[in-house]
Amino acid sequence: MVRVLKYIGWVTAVFAGVTLAAQAQNDRVVPQSANQVKLSYAPLVADSAPAVVNIFTRKVVRSRRSAMFDDPLFKRFFGDKFSFGMPEERVRGSLGSGVIVRPDGIIVTNHHVIEGADEVTVVLADRREFDAEIVLADPRTDLAILQIDSGEEPLPILNLGDSDEVLVGDIVLAIGNPFGIGQTVTGGIVSATARTQQGISDFGFFIQTDAAVNPGNSGGALIGIDGQLLGINTAIYSRTGASNGIGFAVPANMVKSVLRAALNEGELVRPWLGVRGQSVSSDIAAGLGLDRAGGVLVDDVYPGGPAEAAGINPGDVIMAVDGKEIIDEPGLNFRIATMQEGDEIPLAVLSEGFIQERRISLALPPEDPPRNITKLDGRHPFQGVSVGNMSPRFNEELQINTFRQGVIVLEVERRSPSARYQFLIPGDVLMSINGTEIEYVADLDTALDENADRFVYQIQRRGRVQECIVVPNRSFRCTVIR
Repeated sequence: MVRVLKYIGWVTAVFAGVTLAAQAQNDRVVPQSANQVKLSYAPLVADSAPAVVNIFTRKVVRSRRSAMFDDPLFKRFFGDKFSFGMPEERVRGSLGSGVIVRPDGIIVTNHHVIEGADEVTVVLADRREFDAEIVLADPRTDLAILQIDSGEEPLPILNLGDSDEVLVGDIVLAIGNPFGIGQTVTGGIVSATARTQQGISDFGFFIQTDAAVNPGNSGGALIGIDGQLLGINTAIYSRTGASNGIGFAVPANMVKSVLRAALNEGELVRPWLGVRGQSVSSDIAAGLGLDRAGGVLVDDVYPGGPAEAAGINPGDVIMAVDGKEIIDEPGLNFRIATMQEGDEIPLAVLSEGFIQERRISLALPPEDPPRNITKLDGRHPFQGVSVGNMSPRFNEELQINTFRQGVIVLEVERRSPSARYQFLIPGDVLMSINGTEIEYVADLDTALDENADRFVYQIQRRGRVQECIVVPNRSFRCTVIR
């Protein structure tokens, strides 16, 4: 264990980029005179603000004026004759901000700003309005890419900076449209970097700032004093909905990866390591002989994946990726998600008591077996249920454990037996039917015998294995067996 402790300082200095961070700190200075204190950000704002836009969305929703008209007793006497009981349409609007990042009209905003919108309108700082097309929407990072057509005239842009160079204490400006009152600029400092576990998105790894950010600022710019776009303002920590001085921005390096996918025919498939692990807590660290929590303990390695090819084994601890220290699992996921297929990167790995460097070539998660999405049909209880084969790539899209295998229920048709009695619900994993083990969708062809007088099947639902028995048109029951 002494060997482990001896190498901890080395991995922090060499692989976590501490030397670079110290050098960056030395490049920054505080004001040296009263004249410097009086300096203004106005020139910076004048250059940056034209690239920040207001975004307005509209969605048509259908609703009834009163739930009374759906009452069965009311319908029994009056039917559906009353026009005032018919569904009516109304328009629901929302607002946010966005940032132009290419002169041909490519705009970055938050996914939650445009989610479910039927129409998206972009208003430039000079008050020109354009209809926008959604090029890519990624709820996992809460980012979306829009496109507007402004003609041949190039639009003002903000250049994406390197968010890894952001340090606590750096001065930043937030530009957006809070509360829809119009473009507003607020200033502050970076309060923290690499904020994880905030529950905002799947790849939570945020720049925290005390610059005032309020509803409507979502999708707006967080810029440094050099005018570079450091992040996209996304969320605030507040019990009232107003700014409490804690705002979070998606780092520019994540924006780059989503933008890259949007410009590549809109397909977003993130590379992976092929490992499943957990954050190293203080208890785990003590058991490993480490003097502090940090890193990701590898629990499992996907056969044939990049990690296995690099010699990473269960029980190893990933301490750093490409010179960046890894504190927890969300931090590891963020680092890998910002990279590309084929990138060859160094990992600092604690293995058998020593810190070792492993070079790994990132790959896309495989779709093996093919998803084979199938809607079940026939005279059996599962008619109208859509299923598919799980694989690392498909599981990534479904946002479930990439190592899971088998057949998963994707959708249940309305008015189907399963919709009525919950024989199957979305997310169930089929394990067996009438004694036939279900490994692939194709296994259902033989398992679903239409002449069977009853169906005994096992499923995994919400982490528990259940055995269910369906006697068509007579009975249905389920029992948790483990």
